[in-house]
Amino acid sequence: MTELSFLNGATAIIGIIGDPIAQVKSPAGMTAGLAERGQNSIVVPFHVTRGHLAAFMSAVALADNISGMIVTVPHKLACFGLCASTSARAARLGAVNVMRRTPAGTWHGDMFDGEGFLAAQKQAGCRPEGKRALLVGAGGAGSAIALAFLEAGVAELAIHDGDTPRRDALIAQLAPIAGGRLRAGSPDPSGFDIIANATPAGMRAGDPLPVDVARLTPAMFVGDVITAPVETPLLLAARAKGCATQTGIGMFDAVRALMLDFYTTAMGEAA
Repeated sequence: MTELSFLNGATAIIGIIGDPIAQVKSPAGMTAGLAERGQNSIVVPFHVTRGHLAAFMSAVALADNISGMIVTVPHKLACFGLCASTSARAARLGAVNVMRRTPAGTWHGDMFDGEGFLAAQKQAGCRPEGKRALLVGAGGAGSAIALAFLEAGVAELAIHDGDTPRRDALIAQLAPIAGGRLRAGSPDPSGFDIIANATPAGMRAGDPLPVDVARLTPAMFVGDVITAPVETPLLLAARAKGCATQTGIGMFDAVRALMLDFYTTAMGEAA
């Protein structure tokens, strides 16, 4: 008997799509978690570029045994538009990181990046309530983390993104629930208690650092969403400055638990 002996013609496939995709940790961990919950399912990675996303998702919809999609960079915003229903959280953000096939054959989506990021922070000893936070990245993961910070009660949230229109759009989107706590930021972390990187910067050798690490101080807490490498240049620089840190693996573990619930627990499909 081999480790793959559970696979058969009734096995459901949950894809994970992204560009790049080689760095993702979900396939093995999610497949094992689904098996532990008695699900005959396997998670399979698909490298899909932006230009091919629509065609890929149209083709996937033709296979009845593809039951879900895990969504990574850069598709979280685009995949929201492919969902017939979502959670209220995903609807506010206009982004999803999980999709589940409904009995009607449509997609139902949710977004767990923000909840997972803050759970990992708390596990590492950081409590965001009353703190000043600088978030770098206003994409799918960044938008979810921004919402989670506001809901957790940060005193101030500054958002920086090299794509200024995208940053400003996120600020405008969240302003109604921010109560004046939200503003545009910069790469300068001075004066903040929490610095969070929600960009791919650090995934590839030679990437620029997301913030000016020379201005980090030991009292700051620095978190990253990147899972490979685990020790990103930002986290290494932060630790050298005496900062407490949180890795992307911590976030991944928290999000994984939420994803397993999403794919194994019966929930309503209405937004």
